[in-house]
Amino acid sequence: MTLLAVNMGRHPDEATLVKALAALPETAPVVIMLHGFRFSPDDPDRTPHRHILSLSPRRDCWKAVSWPRHLGLSGDAGLAIAYGWPARGHIWAALARADRAAEDLARLVATLRRLAPHRPLHLVGHSLGARVALLALRGLRRGAVDRLILISAALFRGEARAVLAAAPAADAAEIVNVTGRENLLFDALLRLAAPLGGRTVAAGVTAPNWLDVALDRPATLAALAQLGYRIAPPTVPVCHWSGYLRPGVFGLYRALLLQPRRTPLPALRTALAPRRKPRGRHWPAWQRSGGGQPSFLSSIR
Repeated sequence: MTLLAVNMGRHPDEATLVKALAALPETAPVVIMLHGFRFSPDDPDRTPHRHILSLSPRRDCWKAVSWPRHLGLSGDAGLAIAYGWPARGHIWAALARADRAAEDLARLVATLRRLAPHRPLHLVGHSLGARVALLALRGLRRGAVDRLILISAALFRGEARAVLAAAPAADAAEIVNVTGRENLLFDALLRLAAPLGGRTVAAGVTAPNWLDVALDRPATLAALAQLGYRIAPPTVPVCHWSGYLRPGVFGLYRALLLQPRRTPLPALRTALAPRRKPRGRHWPAWQRSGGGQPSFLSSIR
């Protein structure tokens, strides 16, 4: 497995990137992984490179699940890039640094795209990391990023719509927005921190290249199971990390990142679309069947 640890403002030199890319098949993707709030590569106790972005994460934290391993980026399946940025301090400072991290991430993506113009390149981020991923599209050309997976994104709908409307890279990218009712408390806290932001993307966004995947809905889980992605239902009412801790969820993410042709967004959208009841009057079953009166009325005559 090729895993590169990259931090905000401290990118590998081009020779290192070229060597890592050359070791992979031409069709193997680059997957950039982004952590959320409370992590910082500058803090040895809070670095993501010993936690979710590590091949061998620390064992003293129940949330430390190796993203690169569970995403299947082993052998020559793809180049995993663990992107670290300072997300410590109070939420207002972290939000401001997320904007700067997005600009820095865009420069990294532009470099990778220049070195490997035809190689698939995807972004996957959690919470504020998902925010960084989407906002990075503002500084990129069309086609720079193929797919984004946003997990419990700390992002407002107005911001997402603005990026989709104005950024050429966003117009061409496919965006999967993973949500869940377990994150409602954290969405509420984000709205309290930035009350002018409005509703978050947990409420959904309508766009041709945007797909909302609500993992708290039984119908969504049933539809995904029919497609071969069996994801466990939520077991607790509040959990900000459910989007990557739920058993089975990485199977879906692996398919989205490593097998995009087998997971086209239009097909997923159709499979996940809520089943609508037929319009018109909803007559009782005995009237719809034309069978006259129901049996209990017949019995009392």
